[in-house]
Amino acid sequence: MSVRAKFRCVSDELTIGHPDPQHKYVFRPVYEPDVPEDRRYAKSTPSGEAWLLVTNPAVTFEVGEHYYLDFTPVIASE
Repeated sequence: MSVRAKFRCVSDELTIGHPDPQHKYVFRPVYEPDVPEDRRYAKSTPSGEAWLLVTNPAVTFEVGEHYYLDFTPVIASE
């Protein structure tokens, strides 16, 4: 079973003290009561937090923007 959640990027913390600059992006579930999609998502993901540590400069997220996070089980190879 796959699950999709709607999150907002709430912070971007830049760390320079490593071989490559790192961005720690923090995401939290979205809930705007006037948005029907948000009400649907809030039933499944009412709270939580996810964060990513990114060293690839081509990968960026904007604080304040919304993103879908898809969780799909990995089928173990035989």
